[in-house]
Amino acid sequence: MARLGMAALLALAGMAVIGGWQFATAWTPSKRTYPLQGLDLGENPPAAEWPTVRAAGADFAYQVATAGTDREPSFEANWSALPEAGLRRGAVHLYSLCRPARAQANAFNVVVPAAGDALPAAVDLSFRDDCAARPDRDTLVADVRRFITTVEAHTGKPMLLRVSRAVEARYRLSAAIERPIWAMASGFAPGYAARPWRLWRASGIHRVRGIEGPVNWDVVAP
Repeated sequence: MARLGMAALLALAGMAVIGGWQFATAWTPSKRTYPLQGLDLGENPPAAEWPTVRAAGADFAYQVATAGTDREPSFEANWSALPEAGLRRGAVHLYSLCRPARAQANAFNVVVPAAGDALPAAVDLSFRDDCAARPDRDTLVADVRRFITTVEAHTGKPMLLRVSRAVEARYRLSAAIERPIWAMASGFAPGYAARPWRLWRASGIHRVRGIEGPVNWDVVAP
């Protein structure tokens, strides 16, 4: 009987874990509060059926175009497919603290077309495992400004500054660089930047029909 009781408890605990995970991967912020919602894909993303993603409630999709000076192989095909599926499209650059700013900007400009229908491009500033460099604040601010200026001359639109909590804590980039903020915090609206966010990555484990595996889910400020 004791064994049966323990087995039942373990089964209930397992069901609770599964239920909690299913809730977490299905959760999105309220559409009433944030009517415009979409996703962003990281490097080496899984294949996507974009019409299905659009039907599941996504209004837009951002995707990585370049990382440092490297090109994301899947970018071109997804970039072409998104408008055909009725999704707004945007490009992201993963900034490297180990590569010259202008070389990174030139790589991005070669890969990303200057499309009039595109959302503002974004530069992601996060600490990455492949780069241990930590420049001083003045140097990084100047380099990021150089990168942004070069890209904006190509795209014709102000860039989004997607800065992680760790980078922001160390460098206070949102106070130094006057660009719209894309903040990241799971579950709760973030407040770590010096200015209000324009875009919020609300979940990094969201599941959406049309893509195998979790994606990052984002909302636009109301």
